Amino acid sequence: MSTTTGAFIAGGIAACGAVTVTHGFETVKIRLQLQGELQAKKDAPRLYRGVFHGVGIILKNEGPRGLLRGLGCAYVYQMTLNGCRLGFYEPLRKTLTNAIYKNPDTQSFGINLFSGASSGILGAAAGSPFFLVKTRLQSYSPFLPVGTQHNYKNAKDALGQIYKSEGVKGLYRGVGPAMVRTGFGSSVQLPTYFFAKRRLIKHFGMQEGLPLHIASSTASGFVVCCVMHPPDTVMSRMYNQTGNLYKSAFDCLYRTVRTEGPLAVYKGFFAHLARIWPHTILTLTLAEQTIKMMKRLENRILPPELKARL
Repeated sequence: MSTTTGAFIAGGIAACGAVTVTHGFETVKIRLQLQGELQAKKDAPRLYRGVFHGVGIILKNEGPRGLLRGLGCAYVYQMTLNGCRLGFYEPLRKTLTNAIYKNPDTQSFGINLFSGASSGILGAAAGSPFFLVKTRLQSYSPFLPVGTQHNYKNAKDALGQIYKSEGVKGLYRGVGPAMVRTGFGSSVQLPTYFFAKRRLIKHFGMQEGLPLHIASSTASGFVVCCVMHPPDTVMSRMYNQTGNLYKSAFDCLYRTVRTEGPLAVYKGFFAHLARIWPHTILTLTLAEQTIKMMKRLENRILPPELKARL
C-alpha cells in the first residue's frame, strides 16, 4: 500500500479522469432532480424527459459548453472527495481492525463500512463549497430553466457572490445532506468493490488485472447509485435553493415526498446511473493503476526506514 499522501493523490487523479467523461450526465441528472420541484406530478412540466433526451436538448440549445458547466469545480471537488475517500479508507480500516482483531489483514464488513463512510464524509465536508457552486452552475440554463436559477460568470464569481451575500455559512449550505449522501455512497463503494473482487477471484478464478477491476467496479457502481440517490436528490435541491425554501434536509425530504410522491427522490436515477457507473468503473480502475504508479515513485524517492513501515 502506498502512503496516505500517495493514495490521496492517486485517488484524486483517478477521479478527475473519470469525471471528465461523466460530467455531462451529472448535468442532466441535476436538472431532472430539480424539474417539477415542489409541484404535483400532474402539474409539473417535463422539459427534460430522460437521460438521452436531456443530453440532446442541452447540446442543441447550449452546445457542449452547456453539458460541461461547472467542470472546473468538479475537478477540485473530486480531488478533495476521492483523495480523502481513497487516501484515508485503508489506513482507517487497518487501524480499527488492528485495534479490535489485533491483525490488520482481517476483513470485517462492519469496519469496512464504517471506514468507507468516515473517509467519504470527511471528503464531502472538505469539498462542499465546490459541489455547491458546481450544482448551481449546472442547473443554470438560459433556454430551459428548472429550479432556482443562478447566473454566475464562472466559479470564482460564484464563490465571491455567495460569500459576499451569505458568508461562510452560505458556502456550506447543504453540507449536512452532502455528508449523508457521500457517507451512504462511500460506506458501500469500496467495501462492495473489494467484496466483489474477492468473490470473483475465489469463485470465478479471475486474476488481478483490468477485467477484474472493471467487473468489481461495475458491481460497486450499481449498489452505490441505489443507496446514494435519495440523499443526492435532497442535496441537489438544498444546494440550489436561495434563501430558506427548505428549513433542513428532513424538511426537504418531507415536502418533496408529500408534494411529488415517494418516487420523487429517485428523479434522475437513470441519469445518475449513467454517470455513476462509468465514473465508478473509471475511478476505481484508474485508482488501481495510479496507486501502482505512486508505489513505484515512492519506492524511488522515500528513505528505506519509511518504506519499511508501509
